Amino acid sequence: MQKIIIVVCLMLIGLSAEAQKKKSNTKLSIEVDGVCMMCKKRIDKAALQTKGVKFASWDIKTHQLSLIIDENKTNTNIIQNNIANVGHDTKGIRAKDHAYQSNPACCKYRDKKVVESHK
Repeated sequence: MQKIIIVVCLMLIGLSAEAQKKKSNTKLSIEVDGVCMMCKKRIDKAALQTKGVKFASWDIKTHQLSLIIDENKTNTNIIQNNIANVGHDTKGIRAKDHAYQSNPACCKYRDKKVVESHK
């Protein structure tokens, strides 16, 4: 009888540990520069293609990228690097000039005239 109780206890401990692993999803937001729907598509796609990102949606007005991520698979630095690689600055990482210049003319958010034209 004691062996059965020990086996059941060990099974419950194993299930408990497995359940805790699955609770690694975290909601967060990152500030990302951009000006239009083309920027939104590019930013969302770069974030979603990052392993561990389960949800990504960038808001044009607030410049906030809302995310749900699996912290066991990714972190904000990886996501910010992927966004910078497609030419968009984040609060923590500035896109390299060649990546920024590869964006269409209407997406040049560093240019004050372009920003004003999108208001």
